Amino acid sequence: MFGKSGSTSPTLKEIAKTFRMTGWISLWIQLVLTVVSSIILIFAGALSRSGGANQNSPTTGIGVLVTIFGIAVLVFNMYWALFRYIPIGRKLDGVAANRPRKSDTIQVLRMGLIASLIGILLSLLGAEATVGLLAAKAFNQGIGGFVNTDPSKFIQPLDILVVQASINVILAQFFGITASLWLLNRMSKQ
Repeated sequence: MFGKSGSTSPTLKEIAKTFRMTGWISLWIQLVLTVVSSIILIFAGALSRSGGANQNSPTTGIGVLVTIFGIAVLVFNMYWALFRYIPIGRKLDGVAANRPRKSDTIQVLRMGLIASLIGILLSLLGAEATVGLLAAKAFNQGIGGFVNTDPSKFIQPLDILVVQASINVILAQFFGITASLWLLNRMSKQ
């Protein structure tokens, strides 16, 4: 356990505070970026259905689906921050008998880190697929856009919003990784 004595050492108090603060900050940053990305993807999906998007549109591609899986991992990361990191901080600040073992705490951090790495991989794959579809559209436009007159072949502002949603998910996953690594670093100094 952290600190076998009955009193809480200043170092342990700092670690407890860091767990709580990092958990809350990580939760809120990820929540805001997840909500923004989700709204963008819902908006893009609704507009593409009403506008009759073609199969070469990033709003109907595999990139959006994989980005949605990245968002699902973000939901898990937010759960992890709220129900694992923050309670660990509270327990570390409490009675010595109720404190988690250091090895258990490190295992919780590793799980959060692995989830964030999986999420960032999914988000990067989604962004790559979306950018690939945009590149295909750009190549199909012709030189200066004068060869092709089919509007569905042109890159639309909505297409760029889908890229923005993917980048927001990647950024949120990055904050999850940063939070886990920061806490792991603080633990190793104990």
